Amino acid sequence: MSTPAYLKNGDRVAIVAPARKITAEETEPAIQKLEEWGLAVVTGDHLYDSSNQFAGDDRVRAADLQNMLDDEGIRAIFCARGGYGLIRIIDRLDFSHFVRKPKWIVGYSDITVLHSHIHSHFGIETLHAVMPIHFGDPDSSADTLLSLKKALFGENLTYRLPASPLSRIGTARGTLVGGNLSLLYGLTGTPSDLATDGKILFLEDLDEYLYHMDRMMLNLKRGGKLARLAGLIVGGMTAMKDNQVPFGKTAEEIITEVVGEYDYPVCFHFPAGHVPDNRALILGREALLSVGNEVVFKQV
Repeated sequence: MSTPAYLKNGDRVAIVAPARKITAEETEPAIQKLEEWGLAVVTGDHLYDSSNQFAGDDRVRAADLQNMLDDEGIRAIFCARGGYGLIRIIDRLDFSHFVRKPKWIVGYSDITVLHSHIHSHFGIETLHAVMPIHFGDPDSSADTLLSLKKALFGENLTYRLPASPLSRIGTARGTLVGGNLSLLYGLTGTPSDLATDGKILFLEDLDEYLYHMDRMMLNLKRGGKLARLAGLIVGGMTAMKDNQVPFGKTAEEIITEVVGEYDYPVCFHFPAGHVPDNRALILGREALLSVGNEVVFKQV
């Protein structure tokens, strides 16, 4: 895997909106914080465009992202927010300049499309981390932004947390991949699909029906994406929904059942995803996972 250059004082970074629309008021806390970190912020020409739920139509969203991928002076690209939209433009993008001079791609949720595509095709590390839309959230933990800054500026990431009763004890070492379960499910069988054998898979999701969680996990299992993992990390499974007739299991219980026949370590309630404590994870980088009385996760 290739690691983009770490950031330093004075570097130029970009904010673009490849999915749902955003306002200047919503991005201002992020611009201020990035400038506090000594970075020069550049915004996409169409950052504040609006086309129904999207930040402009497919053409302009792709153009903004393409411009920042091509600009060798931009050292990191922050995706302003998730929502939906990247899968509509991923095949319009040319990554040839990006591959010659990689830069950090930062985001989560819908940005899983970019993470997965870049990992599968180019072997370049990307950052699953908080996006500008959430920099000003009053409920966000201090570790959310601190972990992002550490990752961008080249500090090691180590997290310790209590083990969940559903966790499965063990140790694992492997390349970290994954992201939003719904997006990984939607990418199955496409050119952006992930290979997972021997890797540590991270999953998170938001606002899904429990029966659909079951369907998505079974899809991963039937597609051979769960049998040969080194380990499994489950982040926020947030605001899950149920039908009038209950499904009968929580999201965590669904996952436990689906992977029950395998013997790798499994960690639940990891602080990443659609949760106030959303720690940065470097996708594509080797990770160490130890699950016992506590969970220890390291990336170096």
